[in-house]
Amino acid sequence: MARNKHPEETVNLILDKAFDLFMEKGYEHTSIQDLLNNLGGLSKGAIYHHFKSKEDILEAVTDRMTEESNRLLGVIRDRTDITGREKLKMIFAESLKRPVQEEIFSAAPDLSRSPTLLFSMFRDTVDDVAPNYILPVIQDGIADGSIHTDYPEELAELIILGANVWMNPMVFGNSPEQILRKGMVFGQMLQGFGLDILDEEIIGRMQELTEIYQKNR
Repeated sequence: MARNKHPEETVNLILDKAFDLFMEKGYEHTSIQDLLNNLGGLSKGAIYHHFKSKEDILEAVTDRMTEESNRLLGVIRDRTDITGREKLKMIFAESLKRPVQEEIFSAAPDLSRSPTLLFSMFRDTVDDVAPNYILPVIQDGIADGSIHTDYPEELAELIILGANVWMNPMVFGNSPEQILRKGMVFGQMLQGFGLDILDEEIIGRMQELTEIYQKNR
């Protein structure tokens, strides 16, 4: 068999088509055969040469989706000219402002119908985003006096789970009006920790993205 001289291109092709199918049909309802049917003659052996299973493909798709977001979080986390509280507010605002968010919400699946994809997102939130990006910001805030908590690890998880899961219309199918109410409650909760980081602009952007998602379901 001829050796593949461009394995990176093959991997990217597989991930591109897998992403499209996962978004269209849901992870649970996408088979390897579905993927093969959209890969222009690529063999099953070629897929399994790069990925051991469909779960491995999902993990790679998820990693690629979060890579850009995590770079942005890292830049904000590492700033030394603003307080921890200001960093946390900037993380919320800048994450939502990115134009790619509109593409994601336009093509996003109903995660309640794809439990494996939902669990993958949940674990990434708890195992990566909370400890590596939100916790250091909270610890900076404790050090500079702008955040007050005796439980930084738990607060980091609570904040990012609230933002990424509870307020995610892909999980609960919320309307823009429901997102507004959730945003008000979430903001009040954060204010209890001295974190006035959810303003009208941020909540409005959440509603806007929710409307985009609902229109394309």
